[in-house]
Amino acid sequence: MFWTVTYSLLEGFGVTISLFVQTLLFALPLGLIISLGSMSKLAVIRTPIRFVIWIIRGTPLLLQLLVIYYGPGILLGVNLWGSGDNGRFMAALFAFVFNYACYFSEIYRGGIQAIPAGQYEAGAVLGLTKSQVFKNIVLMQVIKRIIPPISNEIITLVKDTSLARVIAVYEIIWNGQAFIKSEGIIWPLFYTAVFYLLFSGLLTVGLGYLEKKLDYFK
Repeated sequence: MFWTVTYSLLEGFGVTISLFVQTLLFALPLGLIISLGSMSKLAVIRTPIRFVIWIIRGTPLLLQLLVIYYGPGILLGVNLWGSGDNGRFMAALFAFVFNYACYFSEIYRGGIQAIPAGQYEAGAVLGLTKSQVFKNIVLMQVIKRIIPPISNEIITLVKDTSLARVIAVYEIIWNGQAFIKSEGIIWPLFYTAVFYLLFSGLLTVGLGYLEKKLDYFK
């Protein structure tokens, strides 16, 4: 029974890892784009972006998953995500990417705005364009400053992936919970914690190492 449970949880954990990795892959660059839009001098760009960020940060991710998955079909009569496991996974991925991109955007914004204005002015004096100043002077400092808060969000994402089961994405918690109904045993559900703890531990070590490697400003 132990190996049967372990195999089932590994299958679910594969889905969890896939959702986690793809969310970071898309949310990190999207968050930077959203942050730049939220700092735009044009109100027509800045205002709606900040309004969307406020909605996403002010409502539960669980609710967003339900609305994104069921909303198009109920409101528009369109099956936007397709059927089956792939459709549910795509809906969950979209919800996670958009949610975390909004959170990352605020972290990016705080990091960018923390850079002294004098550094932009110094770059201009040296004849650099605004994009060159941002790329060669500002960006690396921003990355160094945002690693700790980004790390916290990444660890949170590991646990938040379990919310995908609300739209029947068969991640590790779903697979562990299934044994309660099929076998009448609950220990597989607690066993899932081992996977989360090991993965979170590896991420903590890796992110801590990255933070030290980027600790070039004292």
